Amino acid sequence: MRKLCPTLYIFIAVTLATVPKVRAQADISIATYYYNRGSYNPASIARVDYLYLFSNAHLQWTGVKGAPRVFNVQVSGYNHEKRSALGLSIIGDKIGVIQTLNPMLAYAYRASHEQDWAFSMGLSAGIFSRSVSGALYEADEIVDPSIQYTMEKSILPDANIGFEFQNNHFVFSLSSTHLFSMGKSDNLYLNANHRYISAFYKNTNPELFNYHVGLMVINRDNLVTLQGSAYIRFKYQTGLISGPREIFEVGTTYSTSRYQSLLLGLYVSQDFRIAYSFNQTFNQGYSKNGTHEITLEYRIPQRSAFANYYRRRGYWYN
Repeated sequence: MRKLCPTLYIFIAVTLATVPKVRAQADISIATYYYNRGSYNPASIARVDYLYLFSNAHLQWTGVKGAPRVFNVQVSGYNHEKRSALGLSIIGDKIGVIQTLNPMLAYAYRASHEQDWAFSMGLSAGIFSRSVSGALYEADEIVDPSIQYTMEKSILPDANIGFEFQNNHFVFSLSSTHLFSMGKSDNLYLNANHRYISAFYKNTNPELFNYHVGLMVINRDNLVTLQGSAYIRFKYQTGLISGPREIFEVGTTYSTSRYQSLLLGLYVSQDFRIAYSFNQTFNQGYSKNGTHEITLEYRIPQRSAFANYYRRRGYWYN
């Protein structure tokens, strides 16, 4: 019997479940779900005052050949007069012999011009492209008749929908991704429909720090994952009318899929944030292989009726 290489082990683990059929694929794995809401909830881009530029790179299970590699780029901006936001996101994912690309355009409408609360709804649409390169298989036999060595590729339409409510202290989020896969049979090229629901409490009033804690539920088919997180951001007093400014943050996330993340963020300036996250999995066989994630976020202030109000509040992400 020929042996499987590590790449094939990863490929099989991702594409097969406990029943003997190929299952649809999962959404990308990311550590910073709270900051990265735009990747699964288009309603979250309806943020007043700024043009947001966001990117992160996720390197999973370092030291394992063929382990997941993810990059994510997002741009969004809000028009105060039209209560609308437009955004663009590009997500790429590579694991073993499988590579995906998911570009999406997003639109969000903010149903309120109130300063103390907001309700927004959003829709994103694009394509989901997945390719399987048989040439990357590493079989013991030079020519294995059971392996398809050619490149197989699929391009399908894709869409996400989401809703978000915010006030001064709470963020409630509800969304569903990959709507075109709802009710369809699982296959290798289909990304399964996911449902996300989350609730976060944020305290932005103290002079020396801000913090938020929250819980997210992720559902795919009959799989349910819970994820709890807590972050605290420390500030310093500027002595200016604009008030204190956040300078760095620490945080942690724990998921019932048996991993924990530790995050360290630095606010290089009032509008530029960089963060590093380290994930430690407790799953057997991968506990020695850590996961690294780097996030860059930049915002460009825009003039609006809320400009002075939000910037005086002294916190980064509303």
